[in-house]
Amino acid sequence: MSGTDARAVRHDFGRLPDLAARRAGGSVVCASDELFAEKENLIKPEPASFAAYTFGHKGQVYDGWETRRMRAAGSDWAIIRLGLPGMVAGVVVDTAFFTGNYPPEISVEGCGVEGYPGPAELAAADWQPLVPRSAVAGDSVNEFEVAGGWRLTHVRLSMYPDGGIARLRVHGVAVPDPRLLRGGLVDIAALANGAQVTGCSNMFYSSPSNLISPGEARNMGEGWETARRRDDANDWVEIRLAAPGVVRLAELDTSHFIGNAPGWAAVGGRGPGTAAVPDTGAQPGWIALLPHTRLQPDTPHRFRVDGAAEVTEARLDVYPDGGMARLRLPAALTAAARDQLALRWFNLLPEAQAAAVLAGTGAGSGAGAVLSARPLTSVTELPAALQARLAG
Repeated sequence: MSGTDARAVRHDFGRLPDLAARRAGGSVVCASDELFAEKENLIKPEPASFAAYTFGHKGQVYDGWETRRMRAAGSDWAIIRLGLPGMVAGVVVDTAFFTGNYPPEISVEGCGVEGYPGPAELAAADWQPLVPRSAVAGDSVNEFEVAGGWRLTHVRLSMYPDGGIARLRVHGVAVPDPRLLRGGLVDIAALANGAQVTGCSNMFYSSPSNLISPGEARNMGEGWETARRRDDANDWVEIRLAAPGVVRLAELDTSHFIGNAPGWAAVGGRGPGTAAVPDTGAQPGWIALLPHTRLQPDTPHRFRVDGAAEVTEARLDVYPDGGMARLRLPAALTAAARDQLALRWFNLLPEAQAAAVLAGTGAGSGAGAVLSARPLTSVTELPAALQARLAG
């Protein structure tokens, strides 16, 4: 999102990543109708566009999801699988360019389910309200804060009775499934694993959350780029890591940044165990994971990190400014860190999904007692079979 985007989200939740974004792995699973414009447009990363007098055989072409005019009682809906399952903090329903054909009201629900269910299974899921039935305006960014709740895997957008919506954004915090973090090194700076950007010097051209997004950047717009500096300072990003870990590699990718890549970079870390470590970082209070190091344009860089301190936060400094496509910090997790991830995940599961998880481990009659005891404070309260799956 650029610093001059007139359709920028005004609420603080807009700084959190879009859990439903296609480039994060999101997908529109199904919809009640999409006669005029495809449901997949809802989660396209770019803002909606419009060209007047572009008519197809079904009418004016819209960059969004648009249903036929309903002639009976009911409402239209679309179900979206979140690319990053997690806790939702806010929803944006953007009706850009829909003026005489936008829905007067919408609602949003969420659910948490195991695996990759199809439309019929999702229809029977235990859906929880996120945004109650609410009025929306046409050609507008309609923002809705969501109270903290469960870890969700899908959302259902409904409109009453029909009409068109350009984009849906589902902002929140990713909560990883620890059963999928198997052994070896874990990227504790990844959005998908629960890391969050907590501070940034400048995001004129694009969001710093892009740095830690899934996959590789396809262009400069999918990285983090700052305005040109005209002073003696430098740009930086700070990240709360997904879990405490001992960083073993630092991966700094300047792909697609050619005339605007940083000349140098440094990575620092800090956490409860770093207070006694000599302050050798580029910035006061941070230990050096990667010292001040020269970078090349349009290049994926990988650097070995030999520090032994466990860190919970990281800071990337670029000198003096410029753009970076991705930052990865593969790290070794302690048993305590894995337990922390496991407890957070299980305690945030909606009850129906938590029950399904326990059933899959043969918990039997003991499942009810485990569910009623949430939030659990120790992984030893979980069935032994589930503990084994969570151990990595």
